[in-house]
Amino acid sequence: MKRIAHLTTLIAISLLFFAKVYSNNYAKPLYFSIDLKKNVGSTTWIYIQKGFKEAELLEARGIVVEMNTYGGEVVYADSIRTKILNSDIPVIVFIDNNAASAGALISIACDKIYMRPSATIGAASVVDQTGKKLPDKYQSYMRATMRATAQAHGKDTVIAGNDTTYVWKRDPLIAEGMVDERTIIPNVTDSGKVITFTTEEAIKYGYCDGVANSIHEIIEKELGSEDYVLEKFKPETMDNIKGFLMNPFFQSILIMLIIGGIYFELQSPGIGFALVVAVVAALLYFAPLYIEGLAANWEILLFILGVALIVLEIFAFPGFGVAGISGILLVIIGLILSLIGNVNFDFEPVETKSVGLAIVTVIGGLLLGFGFVLYLSNKIGTNGVFRRLALDTKLDKKEGYIGVSMDEEKLVSSLGTAHTVLRPSGKVKIGNKVYDAVSVDGAFIDKGATVKVVRYETGQVYVESAEH
Repeated sequence: MKRIAHLTTLIAISLLFFAKVYSNNYAKPLYFSIDLKKNVGSTTWIYIQKGFKEAELLEARGIVVEMNTYGGEVVYADSIRTKILNSDIPVIVFIDNNAASAGALISIACDKIYMRPSATIGAASVVDQTGKKLPDKYQSYMRATMRATAQAHGKDTVIAGNDTTYVWKRDPLIAEGMVDERTIIPNVTDSGKVITFTTEEAIKYGYCDGVANSIHEIIEKELGSEDYVLEKFKPETMDNIKGFLMNPFFQSILIMLIIGGIYFELQSPGIGFALVVAVVAALLYFAPLYIEGLAANWEILLFILGVALIVLEIFAFPGFGVAGISGILLVIIGLILSLIGNVNFDFEPVETKSVGLAIVTVIGGLLLGFGFVLYLSNKIGTNGVFRRLALDTKLDKKEGYIGVSMDEEKLVSSLGTAHTVLRPSGKVKIGNKVYDAVSVDGAFIDKGATVKVVRYETGQVYVESAEH
């Protein structure tokens, strides 16, 4: 008992010692920085989530997002701006040259904006992969999101003499003008061009709180002191791998490989390359979602059960019925539910845009999968890239390819007797061996009559009566 008491005391002293060291390390104000210097997408969303969590655990006084991006995916930019707007820790963005498109939306969500002297912010129109501007329904959503983000910072009270007015800290019309060139703002823009501000212009119109050349310069301005601690978010290799695997486009490719692999595996007996492709694609699809807590066990089981029902429909039940339809529905539901953050059957915390993205990703992958199947079905056996996977040699008879024994072909012109009545098929005896035979032209030949073999084809002996 005394030893246990001594051990407990030693552990308590050690914990107090490390707690004391920890508190000394962070006795100064602590700021936490996160790099956002790539296209906004699934990887940067992982950075932001993990970075904010670390900052909260360290009880950081502020978070500095170091930004240099030309844009990215709107759905992830919207998730990041929501995370920033709801943060209990003040968030500062340092625009290190570029905050375009999705980067502009994220910057406007931050409590304060600092820019390098040569930096720019704006140009937030929604475009496709080629840079072509998308239809107005997409722009409308982005306009509203930009306005709402600017409005979230509220208004300043301005007192001039006996007059009191309320002015937006960040003018929502300017935020909208970064999306839509039709927005006219007196003394700001009437040129019919999307707004992009330089640093000086951003300061003038309330979209920049100061000029800086480094994060340290920003923190010193905010604190009025050089006495602070700066911790930096350090992404792990696994964060980048998960970010890549959770990219919607790559997920659609994985779904395509799953569907294509299952289809081609069912076309051939045994376990082959197609099944390996399908299994690997399924693991790459579900593994990062499971690690992130999005894909639950029961959602993955729905997918597996759906595949099992499809296989059962193909091999056990002719036609296409309840098992096949149920299997397809379960596969689709399992894939979609694995992409959204529901808790069992509670979908209240799930955002509508997340459901929409999940549906588009899965349906897109399924369509790609069916297209993949049709493409390979046409290409295999031709001059396509998959010609090595199929036997395309012509099995001509003259080249020696046969499907049955050709010994009977030697009987042509031989004489024999009808071993049974031929009506018109029956048996004939040639030498000491009995053969199945058919009389030509369907003629009847009596038992014991002399017959002559006239031809042999498709595995059948043909005879005629030799008694004339």
